[in-house]
Amino acid sequence: MRYYHAEHQAAYQRLVQQGLTQWSDLFGETDEYDVFPNRPFLEHALTQLDLPPEPDVLEYGCGTGPAACFLAARGFRVDAIDLIPEAITLARGFARQRGVDVDFSVQDVCAMGAGSKQYDVVLDSYCLQSIVTDTDRANLLGAVRDRLKTTGYYVLSTAMYDPDRVYEGNFRYDASSGICYEAAAPAADAIQLDGTWYLPHRRHLRPAALRAELETAGLSVLSQAGGDVICVRYHET
Repeated sequence: MRYYHAEHQAAYQRLVQQGLTQWSDLFGETDEYDVFPNRPFLEHALTQLDLPPEPDVLEYGCGTGPAACFLAARGFRVDAIDLIPEAITLARGFARQRGVDVDFSVQDVCAMGAGSKQYDVVLDSYCLQSIVTDTDRANLLGAVRDRLKTTGYYVLSTAMYDPDRVYEGNFRYDASSGICYEAAAPAADAIQLDGTWYLPHRRHLRPAALRAELETAGLSVLSQAGGDVICVRYHET
């Protein structure tokens, strides 16, 4: 089991038990399905994109699918994937309730590899910060680039470094990498720091570091406001 699996599995099991609708409900950030954290940015981003009729969209790390359903209701053809089966089961139910068609499936975004289908939009609704290691992030961003049509857009919302955020208790932040670690038992992805074992937990980058990472992955940044970013594939001239 990878470092990101147990936390997300436990969170969606709690969500089911408590009768909630999406990840952010667990933290008091939202209280209804159609009001999801990156909706304002997504609504704005859609006004900036030059898209064909019925665009093809891939949302990875879709959770219970509020953004995927939002897009499907607006005429997008949506594929959406998430690691956790409970999340996908809920997403399918919410899509049925809204009468929208989304192709939901269970898949680990860090194991996407090469894909044959390309999309007009690849969407990340606060997934990337949970993909922490350099290798995993490079593999994911490479898969994103490969899945974009030559005229496609990568629309990203991710949590960023916040000087007011306090890392307490079992958490430790490495300012040089932007990685937040959580104390844990020795495991496949664990590292030892000052005699204590830690698992990667989050990646909170500053805006310039995120932009550099995206550019290294072959993505050109069209706009960036903190962790809300619109990219296209980089094309050599």
